[in-house]
Amino acid sequence: MSKSDCIVFRDAAVRRGERIIWQHGTFSIPSGSVTAIVGTNGTGKTTMMKAELGLLPLAAGTLTVLGKPAGSMNHQIGYVPQSYASDIDSNLTAEQSVLLGLTGTRFGIHMITKAQRAKAREAMEFTGIADKAKYRLSELSGGLRQRVAIAQALACDPKLLMLDEPLANLDLASQRSTVHVLAKLNQELGMTIQVVAHDLNMLLPILTGAVYLLDGHPHYADMGKVLDSDLLTHLYGTQVQVVTTPQGDMFVTPTPDEPRNQTQDMHSADEVAQMHHHVHASTSSDR
Repeated sequence: MSKSDCIVFRDAAVRRGERIIWQHGTFSIPSGSVTAIVGTNGTGKTTMMKAELGLLPLAAGTLTVLGKPAGSMNHQIGYVPQSYASDIDSNLTAEQSVLLGLTGTRFGIHMITKAQRAKAREAMEFTGIADKAKYRLSELSGGLRQRVAIAQALACDPKLLMLDEPLANLDLASQRSTVHVLAKLNQELGMTIQVVAHDLNMLLPILTGAVYLLDGHPHYADMGKVLDSDLLTHLYGTQVQVVTTPQGDMFVTPTPDEPRNQTQDMHSADEVAQMHHHVHASTSSDR
């Protein structure tokens, strides 16, 4: 294991009941990277994140996170579950929600210190929701609630941020703003970020690599190798093209000859091109 590795799998396997979900996982995810865990539904993407958090024991092999066995360093990991919006009390204000990242519970009365309130404020400013501090979650859009969830995860100064399908159920503008926050975290704070994702397109401007679950085995590769039409077609079980624009942007699109009634999980080429220009412009102007 290198000191520059954040997460290290060695011949790791996960079982649920009698069924092996995936096995023979041997790879390392570098510190400072932005990595997606990709694959079709039921391949074990969320299961992998749970194993990394030590919530699911391995059936075989080893798994270290931030240099220690999985689960040992969770105090240095910020985690944003997919069900955040439905799990949390929508009567809480944005600030109260972010403070949960420091107090750890919504039950009972907790004296909030000035330092904790300042930490929460810092996290809200970074994610662009400081002006929404006194709003109840029920008053905020899905995109703003997602940024509250990220701010809550940031409040404890994590070294690793893990998000489970953070773009699910968000409109295009909210997806853009969420990706922009993740870009800032990685570029300005050097934070290692891992995202469970079904659609790669919106994340492509910031991804450095991907873990892909294929045929019962997890693999890791940098994005140059993952963005391969044959690999993605095999991975998603449907014909996929990788397109490069004259500006050098790449995106993934199903081929136009798919059946008209085929459900599309991916954004259109126009939407993704728009997204890439937005991220490039905003990240260059921020730095």
